[in-house]
Amino acid sequence: MADTSARLLTLLSLLQRSREWPGSELADRLGVTGRTIRRDIDRLRELGYPVQASRGSEGGYRLAAGKAMPPLLLDDEEAVAMAVGLRGAASSAVAGVEDASVRALAKLEQVLPSRLRHRVTTISGATVPLAGGGDPVDPDVLSVLAGAVAGRERVRFGYQAGDGARSRRLVEPHRLVATGRRWYLVAFDNDREDWRTFRVDRLADPRPTGVRVPERELPAPDAAAYVERSLRLRAATVRAVVLLDLPLAEARRRLGHAPVELEPVDAQRCRARTAAETADWLAFRLLSLGCDFKVEQPPELAEHLREMGARLTRAGEPR
Repeated sequence: MADTSARLLTLLSLLQRSREWPGSELADRLGVTGRTIRRDIDRLRELGYPVQASRGSEGGYRLAAGKAMPPLLLDDEEAVAMAVGLRGAASSAVAGVEDASVRALAKLEQVLPSRLRHRVTTISGATVPLAGGGDPVDPDVLSVLAGAVAGRERVRFGYQAGDGARSRRLVEPHRLVATGRRWYLVAFDNDREDWRTFRVDRLADPRPTGVRVPERELPAPDAAAYVERSLRLRAATVRAVVLLDLPLAEARRRLGHAPVELEPVDAQRCRARTAAETADWLAFRLLSLGCDFKVEQPPELAEHLREMGARLTRAGEPR
């Protein structure tokens, strides 16, 4: 009986890893037959665990959401990570999560062994959260977006930009990024045919479309780096809108990881919205593209380029 109980606990621990397990792989890991696995699955169902089974050569078992949450199995590291995370969530940027986090933390710490409670206290006591000014986000909105990220599903939502302009967006969510007390969604904007960063607290009524798409390659090492780049772009002091005589794909290739937002104009041109700390650096970036371009905004950058052109012309004249 002890062996059976231990095997059930091991089986449950595997099923809680958010993936589908072929019966043959579970049998190999536990050193039993497929018949025993099926019997153990039935036993877990009797105990209230909603184990789903799919048929076919690629079929298997997975733990699904049920009407009530059965007990979770956590190893030491998972228990410590959860307790520390719940303490941090007490000052979360997610609306309504603070009270729930305190209640969940009280339940978890009540059953933690003393050695793990000491580790949680040590880690929490050695860390200090950085206060932020972000507006709290709706946990339901985060939930919808996270599900779309996991399922690679297009989503529609309303969005209010920093200048107050409102729009409806159709995007392919890539990742959610939390920074301080603010959440960002990194997604490919289908209407603008380019990547964008959206503040989740400015996002409303996200609705999955049911359309699943292959994952796109992000033009940055990872989502966190992309958000950091976008924030640098917004914090820059010299901003410009420039019409480039380049197709969108070629402009994106030449710009690489530069902090630029692109949108198509026609088959041969695109519009770039970019920024930098100085006009000199912005001018250098534009000249290095090796194409014709026209500065639409600001007029000060156009004047700066004319002065730079005059200096270059004088530098090339014979003396």
